[in-house]
Amino acid sequence: MKFAVLILSAAIALAAPMAAHAQLTKIYQQLQNFGAELDHAATAPDFVGLAVGVVKDGRLAMVRTYGVREAGGTEKVTPDTVFRIASLSKGFAGTLAVMEQQDGKLDLQQKVTTLFPEFRLRGPAQADRVTFEDVLSHRTGLPPYAYDNLLEAGTPPSQILSQYSAVKQTCPPGECFTYQNVAFNMIAAAIEKASGKSYAAELHARILDPLGMKTASLGRAQLMSSGNWARPHKRAGQSWVATPVTDWYYRVPAAGGVNASITDLSKWLIAQMGERPEVIPTTVLDEAHRKRISTPPETSRQRSLKTPVTETSYGLGWRTYTYAGHTLITHSGSVEGYIAQIAWLPESRSGVVVLSNTRGARAAKIVPAWLDYELNLPKTDWFRMGDLTTAAAPSASVSGE
Repeated sequence: MKFAVLILSAAIALAAPMAAHAQLTKIYQQLQNFGAELDHAATAPDFVGLAVGVVKDGRLAMVRTYGVREAGGTEKVTPDTVFRIASLSKGFAGTLAVMEQQDGKLDLQQKVTTLFPEFRLRGPAQADRVTFEDVLSHRTGLPPYAYDNLLEAGTPPSQILSQYSAVKQTCPPGECFTYQNVAFNMIAAAIEKASGKSYAAELHARILDPLGMKTASLGRAQLMSSGNWARPHKRAGQSWVATPVTDWYYRVPAAGGVNASITDLSKWLIAQMGERPEVIPTTVLDEAHRKRISTPPETSRQRSLKTPVTETSYGLGWRTYTYAGHTLITHSGSVEGYIAQIAWLPESRSGVVVLSNTRGARAAKIVPAWLDYELNLPKTDWFRMGDLTTAAAPSASVSGE
């Protein structure tokens, strides 16, 4: 697969002749090694288009783009090609909600039934216990992904909220982590009431525009009108074919409505790492990232993937892992035809973002491959290129989102 490479700031040294390699710092030697492995992995038939960005010390150190926007086409993926980012949207919602709270416009301890009287749970008075903080940290007590099937069948999200009364809860509200999409989106209405604007308008005004995320947007129409966007793909025999853009999760924009390029997502990563305090203050980040609930299902999933994760938890739209003894803040997103990932190590001020327009299994291995280099871990053969015979089919472990 042909690819384009953009190296920025100090990483430009990676293009230097071999004689200059001895002058590279250890950091950028690691970056070069990761880039070389990524170049090889991108030749796997798991991908149609792929974009990866690495941030170090508050600057974009490397961007690599591979492949094309649509299978069989000639339009290459560039740093400004827009993808769906799926559940990475939840980090935007959590951050924006804390910004509204710190402005005194929103109280995350407010009960959701004050805005959504139609919200019902099976247990008597259980719905009245659920706060917007519970919503953002997936502590409603509903079973995981409750009634996503109804959303995908076309049921309006507002109608689904009342139907939760028929669902057996996993636990009482506030007592366990169970990942949601429809219920999570209740925060969008809370932000709209707090700001007096639509959710999309407030997100643009407070985050996307101030960060210079020029190609970022919300909604299917905005994705498809952007001009430079990556089509989603699904498996068809031994190849990938473009598939229509579904709008199911665009109906819950706080949970899955954002579109972005790797350039945009890198700016978002830099801001989440605390490098844009004039837009997102450190106090906001600390509150959004703060652990709210342990997530045993995610710990078990990581164990099955054989990553060195020993503990996982969830904040407000953000996961925190203990990864080989280090704090890693992260989130994944997966929706028909797309995978997105973001992860960073606060202690080393380094992070990575990934966008793919297929759901091949190797896309989910890019973050752990990067972590091997960044943390000087014993090298694991994450991509298993020696086993390559055909594109790896998506599996339940591709993304937890």
